[in-house]
Amino acid sequence: MPQFEVDKEINGSLDKAWDVVAAFGECGWIPGIDGCELEGEGIGSVRKLKMGGMEIHERLEAFDPEARTLSYSIIAGPMPTENYLATIILSAGSGGKVRVQWGAKFDVPGMDDAAANGLAQGIEGSYSGMADALGAAIA
Repeated sequence: MPQFEVDKEINGSLDKAWDVVAAFGECGWIPGIDGCELEGEGIGSVRKLKMGGMEIHERLEAFDPEARTLSYSIIAGPMPTENYLATIILSAGSGGKVRVQWGAKFDVPGMDDAAANGLAQGIEGSYSGMADALGAAIA
């Protein structure tokens, strides 16, 4: 099961960062997103992300405002993954920064380990870019 975690610090307010991340259906801060539609509310709600002619459906699986963490699964999309679960954790970083820990684990049936790890590295790069975009959104 490939997995990865981006762990970086961004400038800005922890409360403001959480407000952005917690608004699960508001995706304008995420690079490359052409549209975002939310179906439902709270745990179990599904956001449909449109990007580059593709659509990815993500379901909110866990949400804890006190711990400033949420998890979501990818339930439909172009990636050859199954059992995809991502978690975002926001906490106080050093020097008044925000620590962003954003990782995922997933299965890739029929894909050899080298290819699966390459896919994980590519997704990790995207998550790193999204953490940077979060920093820009709260600056």
